[in-house]
Amino acid sequence: QVQLVESGGGLVQPGGSLRLSCAPSTTIFNINAMAWYRQAPGKQRELVARITSGGSTNYADSVKGRFTISRDNGKNTVFLQMNSLKPEDTAVYYCFVDRGLRGMYWGQGTQVTVSS
Repeated sequence: QVQLVESGGGLVQPGGSLRLSCAPSTTIFNINAMAWYRQAPGKQRELVARITSGGSTNYADSVKGRFTISRDNGKNTVFLQMNSLKPEDTAVYYCFVDRGLRGMYWGQGTQVTVSS
């Protein structure tokens, strides 16, 4: 059973930065894409950023220019660098791995709180 291990969440003041990391508990092959989603209280889970195996990225409009997704293909690790954080970025952030028909996996979530 593959588990995704997330780290890097926490409490930060507005304007601050955090870096999230996500790595699988075992080696995974044939990954199509890796992504970060988030879910704020009372809201639906939404895509924050996604990166394909070829390195193509896409971002939610609300985070463009502030967040950067990257990955280490050798270690199957995905990162989310979050800068200029705003209170509205407060949410539980989830890592997601897409292997297409081979399966999809979610992390357990890490809390990000932006507050003064």
